[in-house]
Amino acid sequence: MSAFLDKTATEIAAAVKSGAVSARVLTEAALARIEERNAAFGAFTDITAQRARATADRVDAKRARREPLGALAGVPFAAKNLFDIAGLPTRAGSKINRDLPPSPQDATLIARLEAADAVLLGGLNMGEYAYDFTGENAHDGPSRNPHAPAHMAGGSSGGSGAATASGMVSLALGSDTNGSIRVPSSFCGLFGLKPTFGRLSRAGTFPFVASFDHLGPFARSVADLALAYDVMQGPDARDPAQIAQPVSFTLPSLEAGITGLRVATLGGYFARSAMPEALEAVSRIAEALNAPAKAELVDAERARSAGYLITMMEGAALHMPRLKTRQADFDPDVGNRLIAGAMLPGQWMVQAQKFRSGFQRQARQLFEHHDILLAPATPCRAPLLGQKTMILGGEEMLVRPNIGIFTQPISFIGLPVVSVPVWTQDEKLPIGVQIIGAPWREDLVLQVARFLEYRGICSAPIAKFREV
Repeated sequence: MSAFLDKTATEIAAAVKSGAVSARVLTEAALARIEERNAAFGAFTDITAQRARATADRVDAKRARREPLGALAGVPFAAKNLFDIAGLPTRAGSKINRDLPPSPQDATLIARLEAADAVLLGGLNMGEYAYDFTGENAHDGPSRNPHAPAHMAGGSSGGSGAATASGMVSLALGSDTNGSIRVPSSFCGLFGLKPTFGRLSRAGTFPFVASFDHLGPFARSVADLALAYDVMQGPDARDPAQIAQPVSFTLPSLEAGITGLRVATLGGYFARSAMPEALEAVSRIAEALNAPAKAELVDAERARSAGYLITMMEGAALHMPRLKTRQADFDPDVGNRLIAGAMLPGQWMVQAQKFRSGFQRQARQLFEHHDILLAPATPCRAPLLGQKTMILGGEEMLVRPNIGIFTQPISFIGLPVVSVPVWTQDEKLPIGVQIIGAPWREDLVLQVARFLEYRGICSAPIAKFREV
């Protein structure tokens, strides 16, 4: 029955509903695959086997009673370990947090996926406290890229990328503060959705930068991405910071195509400091969309700098009690950046937030003329694990902080994005392109991603498994 695991989540749910396979049989196959593959890719930190079996049995019992099954019946999924999972401490990739008591209840998004009859298989590896783009965890080891295990899976949602690309799960939940869904999607060859800031509930997740944190899904098909997103929508009294916005389902319009959409490629900052493969991927997408138009977010470089400052300073304020009492238990790379953030002048935060409002106005003006913007998701394909520097724009630059140079300006103003994977002939690793929309237009970014998938321009195959 392991062949069912290679199908899309949509196909798996249809098979369970029809009785072609039981949720329990699928769950056992998924647990066996995790046992076989996880050591090679470092995706899971916690496996909730007993819970998964109990959920699968409930799904099968509902079918036996001829009760309607949820949209994700029997679909295996997992969540980055900053999501609360009842009965487990919420690690957030850290050594310190595993001393916390077990969470009394699940994060809202986990609960909503399970309410649609999906089966939670466990918690996933991540960069410490989500302050990471590489997927290398100092305490749990790195998440490896399933397509080339000597390379990074990307971060901070590296385990989410590795678990989905390796076929251990059909869907995974991640978080994206400055690019932590889009970077692993780019490196691991997946479709990843960062919704509009404030769209999905963050209740029951460990924060990093409250003014930037987003949650969203990874999948191997656009329909699965839309299905998971639609299931997770809706207001949540547990999250007072969630923005009040009517639910807007994306599946009904997913096949609407691109007729009439105004698409432009972001130039300027987004065309500099990118390796040729990143620019080639964007050009290929623009050509497939018949979109020769160019646009520019003039202050994108300043936006990236301002976002970096806010990240350092908000992160430092959040972690100050831990820095004071348990500094030695931080990954030094993370701890040192947080300490540096604590030393920055408060006036810089004020200036950065003022600039943020102006940059939002710039983006709104662009969307008066364009419906969709294109940009690289990462400046390069996945670097080697442990790689410290890379050449971008003719300069040697540090890998860790600069993988997110193209995602950070978009997070800064909370726009919805789908990262789509582009494969080049004879290359073993993909690279992602950002499909960027105006606020609350997840429907449009998913429509464009689906069109590209339908045309065969983008795809997310399961990596061929080989023992590392």
